[in-house]
Amino acid sequence: MQLTIKYFGMLAEATSTAEERLQTDICSVADLLKKLKNQYPKLHDKDFKVAINQELVNNNYMINNEVEVALLPPFAGG
Repeated sequence: MQLTIKYFGMLAEATSTAEERLQTDICSVADLLKKLKNQYPKLHDKDFKVAINQELVNNNYMINNEVEVALLPPFAGG
């Protein structure tokens, strides 16, 4: 499957990219995060949320088809 991975804020700095495409057979968010953290070791100490197609998901979420994955750093709001 084809994934578009978008990195924001400090995560873009940690990976030195704002966006990439990934061809993979990974099926869960947990598996994807493991792969990304191996590829980008600086992500290990970062706190962030994961959104799939603009909806926040947990690590058990199963990925299917072509999706957009966004890694979102903590943000302040009110």
